[in-house]
Amino acid sequence: MRLRAMATLGALFVPVYLTGQGLPVAAKAATSTSKSWTPSRTADGQPDLEGVWTNSTLTPLERPAEFAGKEFLTEQESADYVKRLLQQVNTDRRDGGAQVDVGRSYNEFWRDRGNNVIADRRTSLIIDPPDGRVPPLTPEAQKRVEAARAYMRDHATDGPEGRSLAERCIAWATAGPPMLPGPYNNDIQIVQTREQVVILNEMIHDARLIPLDGRPHVSPDIRQLLGDSRGHWDGNTLVVDTTNFNGENSFRGSDANLHLTERFTRVSPNLIQYEFTADDPTAFTRAWSARIPLNKTPDRVYEYACHEGNYALTDILAGARAAETKK
Repeated sequence: MRLRAMATLGALFVPVYLTGQGLPVAAKAATSTSKSWTPSRTADGQPDLEGVWTNSTLTPLERPAEFAGKEFLTEQESADYVKRLLQQVNTDRRDGGAQVDVGRSYNEFWRDRGNNVIADRRTSLIIDPPDGRVPPLTPEAQKRVEAARAYMRDHATDGPEGRSLAERCIAWATAGPPMLPGPYNNDIQIVQTREQVVILNEMIHDARLIPLDGRPHVSPDIRQLLGDSRGHWDGNTLVVDTTNFNGENSFRGSDANLHLTERFTRVSPNLIQYEFTADDPTAFTRAWSARIPLNKTPDRVYEYACHEGNYALTDILAGARAAETKK
């Protein structure tokens, strides 16, 4: 997306789908020669991951039911699927009347759909388990999720605490960790020093500082919204280990016991291969992994001034109070 400054208006959008992977043709070619490619180094001698990258893409996180048992599409299947998907998610169709048009949020001009070709023709970002789906939740986790949904449903307009973290401009699900592609503002900026790596997500505004000096995780008694991240180099791969989540920013049903491992490997001048494994024995019935390409982009990261333009939250609560007076 080019005119990313639109994000500074701070209008909130809750996506009903999660877009996903698909390496562009250039990235696929780079991957095939990655074994012989040597990454450049920073002044400190580390593999150079610096720059602005985008994880915008078209493959869904989970494999659609229509592709059950099918890890890759044929070239024709891929072209047909992309064409149909772009038609389905088009928010500028103007074919549903005024209410539907308003409900679709911004027009399509502002969307960041990723590449119109799924170059490797993979049907899901999830690479393990083999079915390309998030593993089922444990019975205890299912009860916890259902209880949270019931509370949000029954207390949605009691006050700001009843709204989602995204609506309150606190955290956005795609920013993670782990980081996933969304409908727009998919840029990620990486800055390195000898002692730390900083990962800045355009959506919403999170900057994760990851120590590289071998220090241990903080005490298990200290829990944080984005967890506690520690990094180290495994050859040319940056490995980031994150624990100490507080469970408030649940990832696909995870809780405070989530253990996240991320791997960043630059496989060509214009591509970082990003993989993560989510392991949470009290939430998921098994660990699971996904792979997402980060493609280099000349775009700049603009401030997502969510709070300054967050009129929707005030309007929701004001509308609820007004409705109460009419009862």
